[in-house]
Amino acid sequence: MAISLDDILQAAEDHQASDIFLQEGEVPRMKINEQLMIFGDEPLLLPAMAGLWQACGGDTLNDTDRDSGLISRTRTRFRVNLHKVLGRMAAVLRRIRTDIPALSTLGAPDWLMQRWAQKHNGMILVTGSTGHGKSTTLAALLQWMNENIARHVVTIEDPVEYIFANNRCLFTQREVGRDTPTFARGLRGAMRQAPDVIFVGEIRDHETALTALQACETGHLVLASMHSATVSDTMERFVNMFPPDQIGIGLHLLSHQLIGVLCQKLVQNVQGKLFLLAEHMENGGAVRDWIAKRSVSNLVDYMNRGSDPNTRTFLHSIVAAYQAGMISETEAIGAAGNEAEFRRAARGIS
Repeated sequence: MAISLDDILQAAEDHQASDIFLQEGEVPRMKINEQLMIFGDEPLLLPAMAGLWQACGGDTLNDTDRDSGLISRTRTRFRVNLHKVLGRMAAVLRRIRTDIPALSTLGAPDWLMQRWAQKHNGMILVTGSTGHGKSTTLAALLQWMNENIARHVVTIEDPVEYIFANNRCLFTQREVGRDTPTFARGLRGAMRQAPDVIFVGEIRDHETALTALQACETGHLVLASMHSATVSDTMERFVNMFPPDQIGIGLHLLSHQLIGVLCQKLVQNVQGKLFLLAEHMENGGAVRDWIAKRSVSNLVDYMNRGSDPNTRTFLHSIVAAYQAGMISETEAIGAAGNEAEFRRAARGIS
């Protein structure tokens, strides 16, 4: 008997899979704890894939790529990308968690994030590769605000993932494509909605980057995510969104408006569960000058010294997790990317 889409979605929920990979004529696969697993032994046939496409609003004849969403029969929400693979229908579904974890349970520096969140204006960036927990950390930080600070929070997301119940905060959640055409348009509109805090799901272009910085200038706290691996990569990627003749403006605004950057990387701990490694930097003092001058080498050297408790590199986090017995040597070396560098740091050699 062919497996149904409902069975696949239920299995994803039962096994806490982050992603489901479906292709016409192929056996379904799921990503569980960052490991790709085969589900069942029957390939998905054309009628099942066509039904999924139609349920997500896709045109099986004319669409080649489409972003959409889906809600399972148990009310679990999925972000869906429909696409074609050599002419065959395919889809990737990302399970959207609706339970917002406490910030203190994630492994991020909650004491630092909470301090940043109490500021009235400026920019907080949470970065990392796809699937490394950026949305969860930002949702947990917003929920911490919701429980501790009375503010109006406007979110611009693609799609809306976590639904917030108003507590001390009032949330206005808007979805790109449904409530606003783009992040930049939504951000400009948000500034006319009397917000205290604006959450931008992702900064990915010059218009959004500039508008976000201008929102900080006018007295708003902006939280945003980016797809960048490290603090130095975040600085370069952000500035490179600006045209060459506007890079000076971008550096000036970023150096004055940035509060801090948190970069995330999820690895497996010794129990086989996900473990968060963090690299973070707080802006201020000499750091502000180095950002303004685009002096990434000075910034990296300063972070590597490890003398500032508000600033930490991934290597420091990896060594600390390894020495505490949280992650294996193999996992630590893989996360560091440089075995010799990791071994020197583990022996206390800088």
